Amino acid sequence: MNVLIVEDEGIAADRLERLVTALRPKVRILEQLDTVKSAVSWFQTNEMPDLLFFDIHLADGSSFEIFEQVNIHCPVIFTTAYDQYAIKAFEVNSVDYLLKPIEEQKLEKALSKFESLNQPNAPIDVNELKSLIQGSQKKYKERFVVKVGEHLRSIPVDQVDCFYSEEGATYLLDAKGQRVIVDYALDQLSGLVDPGHFFRINRKFIIRMSAIQDIVSYSNSRLKIALPHLDNNELIVSRDRVGEFKSWLDC
Repeated sequence: MNVLIVEDEGIAADRLERLVTALRPKVRILEQLDTVKSAVSWFQTNEMPDLLFFDIHLADGSSFEIFEQVNIHCPVIFTTAYDQYAIKAFEVNSVDYLLKPIEEQKLEKALSKFESLNQPNAPIDVNELKSLIQGSQKKYKERFVVKVGEHLRSIPVDQVDCFYSEEGATYLLDAKGQRVIVDYALDQLSGLVDPGHFFRINRKFIIRMSAIQDIVSYSNSRLKIALPHLDNNELIVSRDRVGEFKSWLDC
């Protein structure tokens, strides 16, 4: 099986290639491409592969622009770091969807799904794809209602600097440096707040982009984040999230 990867984050592309070849040792990765321009050029001079992995956001635009310039008639598995585009799965020419960082179990499921399909290939309708994704866009929380003593307080999301876990509880730290307990785990919060504004830097912290005061290179290619009202000793971007974090900042 010949596979083409179109992904503008080198670390993510390398990881995807390792996962695919580990799960399917007989797969041949034809190439890794990182731009709309390079992908279009590749398709104009090469035969169609058996399967495509397309990141939605590329360095020079959206992967949808590729479909507008090239007649793609093979199955595609889309990947992206931003779950505002997420839907459980959508069927357009055997298309599946994976949210980054890609989990091996979900990749295996997607590959098995691809292998089990027995449908003739047809050109992908890019307008239908756009419609499906736009229709699936998620609404995120605009405020959190928390209990402070005997009172209830409504905190707008744009006043939240970060969420973090400590000793079995989850806290919200607001722009004034006040912290309150919220009734959500960090895993739940990751799906409730807009990933365009919030990023989970490690297993203990989800931070807001506008709250970042400074970013400093740290040991082993990691990054240290400075937020107001918070000791930055634990504000370290996990090594496996550094590439995705940089892409998030540059979005």
